[in-house]
Amino acid sequence: MKINPEDHNIPGDFRHWHGDKAEDFLGPFFFRLEGEVLHTAFRVEERHCNAHDSLHGGIMMAFADYTLCLAANGGAEESVATVTCNNEFVAPAFKGELVLGRSELVRRGRSLVFARGDLRVDDRIILTSSGVIKLLKKR
Repeated sequence: MKINPEDHNIPGDFRHWHGDKAEDFLGPFFFRLEGEVLHTAFRVEERHCNAHDSLHGGIMMAFADYTLCLAANGGAEESVATVTCNNEFVAPAFKGELVLGRSELVRRGRSLVFARGDLRVDDRIILTSSGVIKLLKKR
């Protein structure tokens, strides 16, 4: 199934990564790579909100994990698995807002990648994250 960014009010320079049904169900999420920095995008819909009408923390954490994992594999089809994903909630996001993620590699080893990133709405940081991602061997 092709998921088009414009259909979700996401800027056209982002693209969809076809690889994870859970991310499509939760999001959908989108990305673009600029050199060593990965950017992600996600539009908050009513179904993503909690009882307080703000973006649910579980959705935020899933999007942060997506952002860190795609930075680890460079947006390629390479499989990865999250070892740790640490998140700090800073501010809420609300229905209709465009959440932008940014992630960069801290260190890349043979099988483990260390990354950090944040999620923002406009210039407002809503979450910071760091994680360790395992690169999986192709089967």
